Amino acid sequence: MAKTIAIFSTKGGVGKTLIASNLAVSLGYYSRKRVVVIDLDLQAIGDMPKFFNILPKKSLLDLVESLKTNPEGTTVKEFSTQVEKFGIHFLPAVLSPRQAGHIDNEKIKEALLFLDKHYDYIIIDAGRAFTESLLGVFNHTNLILLVVTPDILSVYQTKWSLDVLQSLHLPLNMIKVVLNRAQSLGGVLWQEVRAAVPCEIISRIPSEGKIIGMALNRGVPIVIDSPSSKASVAIRRLEKDMLEREDIFLQHQEIAASATGTEEALFVREGQFWEKFKLTQEPFAPEEAEKESDEIIELKKSVHQKLIEKLDLKHLEIDMTNTAKAAQVREKTERIITAALAEETGSFISSFEIRKKLVKEIVDEALGLGPLEDLINDPEISDIMVNNKNQIYIERRGKISLSPKRFLSNEQVRQIIERIIAPLGRHIDESIPMVDARLRDGSRVNAIIQPLSLTGPTLTIRKFGRERLTIDDLLRINTLSEPMRDFLRACIMVRKNMIVSGGTGSGKTTILNVLSSFIPENERIITIEDAAELKLKQEHWVRLEARPPNIEGKGAVSARDLFRNSLRMRPDRILIGECRGAETLDMLQAMNTGHDGSMTTIHANSTQDILSRLDSMILMSGVELPIRAIREMIASAIDIIVHTARLSDGSRKIMQITELTGMKDEVHINLQDVFSFKQTGIGAEGKVLGNFQATGYIPSFIGELKVKGIPLPENIFQP
Repeated sequence: MAKTIAIFSTKGGVGKTLIASNLAVSLGYYSRKRVVVIDLDLQAIGDMPKFFNILPKKSLLDLVESLKTNPEGTTVKEFSTQVEKFGIHFLPAVLSPRQAGHIDNEKIKEALLFLDKHYDYIIIDAGRAFTESLLGVFNHTNLILLVVTPDILSVYQTKWSLDVLQSLHLPLNMIKVVLNRAQSLGGVLWQEVRAAVPCEIISRIPSEGKIIGMALNRGVPIVIDSPSSKASVAIRRLEKDMLEREDIFLQHQEIAASATGTEEALFVREGQFWEKFKLTQEPFAPEEAEKESDEIIELKKSVHQKLIEKLDLKHLEIDMTNTAKAAQVREKTERIITAALAEETGSFISSFEIRKKLVKEIVDEALGLGPLEDLINDPEISDIMVNNKNQIYIERRGKISLSPKRFLSNEQVRQIIERIIAPLGRHIDESIPMVDARLRDGSRVNAIIQPLSLTGPTLTIRKFGRERLTIDDLLRINTLSEPMRDFLRACIMVRKNMIVSGGTGSGKTTILNVLSSFIPENERIITIEDAAELKLKQEHWVRLEARPPNIEGKGAVSARDLFRNSLRMRPDRILIGECRGAETLDMLQAMNTGHDGSMTTIHANSTQDILSRLDSMILMSGVELPIRAIREMIASAIDIIVHTARLSDGSRKIMQITELTGMKDEVHINLQDVFSFKQTGIGAEGKVLGNFQATGYIPSFIGELKVKGIPLPENIFQP
């Protein structure tokens, strides 16, 4: 028995035919399944053959006629058009509009029962009208894919379609949603579609109009013409679901049971459906379906213009650091926007939830960080990267992905940048096109605009973690092992100088934060940072932050200036957030002259790279020292290197703990790994497999630990 999939939408132009044709080709060409695709869209006869560049000679009507006159002699190949280069068969319902009236429920039933015996999958482009022929399709279908685009009109049409399908006693379990053009500019977020439509969104296909247009012009399905495009990848993912997920295909006896009530119903009965999901049931008239799908963005612009006029938004001083004033301004703004929406739309937006969402988005764009507001408030997101108005990437749990959020324009991106930096007394324009700043919660911000950024204003936000992680948290997420924890605690207590190294986003600052928790409470700690990120638990802690120059280029206070001053502040420990310049020389000299137990972080790809980086940064200070002298200074100042990395599955681990044991020769420092992480492979879902190991090397200062009464069993160094 074939699995029959009907692809349907009452709204035209949503991409039904594109999805039906490419899904069929994916199953036939790549998975070698026996597939027939049926064109049952009687309002667009002859469209689908253009996707395959073919001219069919026989139709479903001809097949049914042959079955009546010669049931034993009728063959599939005689009536379906074999598209060998794409691995499928094609069968139009009719060949001309004049034949459309002859298609009825019985003919479709007879044809599908025959095709059932010869194919693995029957893919049907079911058109966009509730007709008798469509009911015949649904009576034979195992799965209905409703195609939706991310605009209010399409979502409402889909809700109306679901209402009709429920009245036909079709179970909700057999209906899935395919969200086409899922990343359309100004479109409704896919999360909003999911909230409005009580069916699983089984696939989200991104917008790629140019690539799809070129494939159509060549008569080649996009999954073959551009197999690496985002749309093709999404369709191939949908194909995989069709192959592997048996739960999405309902058998006919299950459907019948739902309709008759002989078994537990798989769906909500007519009349209860909209009430249960708290949705309105206001179907659109056919003429409304012709409105452009991006009208939501025009609506926002219109309301925003009224807001400028009524609130004098251009001259309104918005202080993001004054919480009370910001709340007052926001409340007043929400009232104006609600009234403006009513004037603009009348009863167009009947859903309270959608109105509420629109008001929030427009307020965020007017007063806050626009589409970044929700991303900033999402605790699972650690980094936000705005390439331009259309591309907002995020890092969630170590994985980078493209967010569905969009800005209205590049000018809006520029306004958000200025809104972030203005309260800090910073400025950005063509004369100063780069800026570093910090949000009120401590998140680190970097912005760069034209003429340096050619793709538009670019904004990068490294979010400030709200939770203070502990060493137990790192053990729980397998960042290090218990022997490594015990060794690092002993190193801190015995006042060893340490460097935490790693690439961007590898967790250096987090590790430094956690290591600092081992510092005794009675010690005076001074931290020096370009952007304050460290969060220490000790009370005797002085925080110093470097200051960039003002608009006139004056008033800068560098990390090196702060470091020199900190030596006069009677520190027990000095922690530098990151060494990246001339302050490195001062730090090494301090470590060599009595300020033991200091720590810092450095960008490096390996422990060996750290030595080269330190050489370069010392030379940046302007002193002319031979390499031998520099290396001797490094070897005597630094005791331990903790090297971190972010792995392919997004996890962050301590890859090596290394001791610097002195000079090997005149220019080479001897490095001895104490612990390391060994990767053994890749597991399910791309998870990195491996384990932490002791190398067998016993640190040179193990005797010092014993003398000072710091317990550390030597068996933790056994391999």
